Amino acid sequence: MRNKIFLIVGLLSLVLLMVWAFIPTATPVYIVRIEQGHFVRFVEDDGWTRVHDRYVIAAPIAGHLQRTSLREGDGVNHGDTVATIFPAMPPFLDERTLRERRERIRSLEANAQAASINAERAQLALKQAEVDLRRNEHLFEQHFISESAIDTIRLAKQLRQKELANAEKTAAASTHALAEARVALLNMPEDRTATIRPSKVISPVSGHVLRISQPSENVVNMGTPLLEIGDPTKLEILVELLTEDAAQVTPGMSARLSNWGGTSELEARVRLIEPSAFTKVSALGVEEQRVNVILDITSPANEWRNLGDHFRVDVKIIAQVADNVLMVPVGALFPVGSRFGFFLFKENRAKLSLVDVVARNGKQAWIHGDLKSGFEVIAYPPANLQDGDRVRPMSN
Repeated sequence: MRNKIFLIVGLLSLVLLMVWAFIPTATPVYIVRIEQGHFVRFVEDDGWTRVHDRYVIAAPIAGHLQRTSLREGDGVNHGDTVATIFPAMPPFLDERTLRERRERIRSLEANAQAASINAERAQLALKQAEVDLRRNEHLFEQHFISESAIDTIRLAKQLRQKELANAEKTAAASTHALAEARVALLNMPEDRTATIRPSKVISPVSGHVLRISQPSENVVNMGTPLLEIGDPTKLEILVELLTEDAAQVTPGMSARLSNWGGTSELEARVRLIEPSAFTKVSALGVEEQRVNVILDITSPANEWRNLGDHFRVDVKIIAQVADNVLMVPVGALFPVGSRFGFFLFKENRAKLSLVDVVARNGKQAWIHGDLKSGFEVIAYPPANLQDGDRVRPMSN
């Protein structure tokens, strides 16, 4: 009898052990909550500062550049001499060539004068066309002339505008050609005893020297960059955005600048999205299409006085803002067909719920669905977690 009791107890223990072994254990999960509040979506990337108006001063002639005494950071005024170049020794002119060049200058002077007179005439013609249009528009409003007549007068004004634009372009081209011819003759000695006069390079603006490209004495060609001048207190921000990010940005959007070296973020505003993209190879060797986006710093200047030209900053453009919306951490979401899903934590069970995602940033997603603030959600659910599985919360 006693043996039978031991046998029965042993069999029951074995059955209970087998049942316990096959009961699914609760999966440990992290629990977060659905929140309702202020949602902000950023477009983020690296950027850098640059002087708003930068003037690259280049050699106007080929020749021997003298060593400059200027250094980066030095102040210069408009009209100051920033470089001196002795022209390269030109070929000497014979009498015939000299006469031909002087004749060419006289011809160009006549062309420039005629072009200037034509531009003045075109300006007067446009003014007369504008007067005629104003007078006839008044008559048209009183039904004294027909619509076709006023259209003809409007067309005449447009033609005068085009004539003026063409005349001004012709005058500018003629003036430029005359200036080049005069400089060419000025730098050509008429005989071997002539002295080569140095050419002084003048600063077009007042500012500070940003960079010196040719600090030492050197032989330079015409157009060689010598130095850059600008006002380092007038900075803008340049950021190269991916085209898909730039398409979400519009002028006037606010932005925040961080990691620039100061103790607080700076405020900025988008001024321009350039209309043309360019190809750039990333650090991983991937070709990317990017667009230059220009921002103006709107924080008081005394807050960023330590910023200089080409300083690196982190740029966060505020692309979307919403208040009193439901948000869930992005780590709780996963794709389910054309929608997104997450697991609600209810009575120690994982309950699948589908939602529509309106927008998301790096931390949270703005969602639409039959949900309320405070609902508990499983963050970073395991890949094998199924709807209805037993779960247990664990500490972060």
